[in-house]
Amino acid sequence: MIQFADNAKPLFGGVEAGGTRFICVLADSRGFIKSRMDIPTTTAETTLAAVKEFFIKSAPEFGQLEAIGIVSFGPLDFNQQSPTYGYITNSPRPGWANINLRGYFRDALNVLVEVETDVNSSAMGEFSEGAAVDCENFVYVTVGTGIGAGIFAGGKLMQGISHPEVGHMMIPQAQTDMEFAGSCSFHHNCLEGLASGTAIHQRWQTHPKNLPPEHPAWDLESHYLAVMCVNLTWMYAPEKIIFGGGVMTRDFLYPKIRTNLKKMLSGYAHDVALNDMNRYIIPTALGGDAGITGALALARRAYLEARR
Repeated sequence: MIQFADNAKPLFGGVEAGGTRFICVLADSRGFIKSRMDIPTTTAETTLAAVKEFFIKSAPEFGQLEAIGIVSFGPLDFNQQSPTYGYITNSPRPGWANINLRGYFRDALNVLVEVETDVNSSAMGEFSEGAAVDCENFVYVTVGTGIGAGIFAGGKLMQGISHPEVGHMMIPQAQTDMEFAGSCSFHHNCLEGLASGTAIHQRWQTHPKNLPPEHPAWDLESHYLAVMCVNLTWMYAPEKIIFGGGVMTRDFLYPKIRTNLKKMLSGYAHDVALNDMNRYIIPTALGGDAGITGALALARRAYLEARR
């Protein structure tokens, strides 16, 4: 977990870019936090300038800033041959499309900068010191304003020319839910459009936190998330599916998902999925620290690779 301690060198920066705030931290090589600031997400120009100022003002007090790991909402361009490598590309967030995250901080701070999706970073955090320290094959799923997933196979983050978009998988819409158009601005009734916090809010016209455990919203939510887990189980055969995000802070969802998943699998899956659901479908071990823990791991990795 993230800890606070006395001075040590070198320094690493971590930035978790979210829809409502940017979490910025300075840490030593052991992961102990030296300084932290939460910056409200407004315009790209204003927000990035405030993040830059945090590092400029904070780092000299503690030592030499060597590298920054930035984890962000996407989509992000990971193609190193692309002229927009390290950019937020066609983001649905107003004013945040075509933003050069990597280049901005590399040029402004003259340090190594690596960029990763927020959900991949959380998966990295779970792998390094969370719920996945004991396995090499798992899926980390965040269910919040949107839905995303980071996938580890053989101890390595799975990545193609871009990152997986699990939230946009197409799933059957429940018969009891056919009147809902879906909340996704691209696909309407994809997984994210049916099961994200945004979808819950739009469907029931209230924030998910206002819905009691007995509300029918949660039976529908657990159904959709179980469908997702069926697909993930059959496509990736993970040892665990780990959940994070604001929607998944409701503990009563987990038994519902497990029950639905076991029924949907119909006895066709690997042994862990069939026989040990309590170990297969689990919550994050890092809570709200998963993303920033992964960001710091990203910065340390960039630093160590550059020194080889």
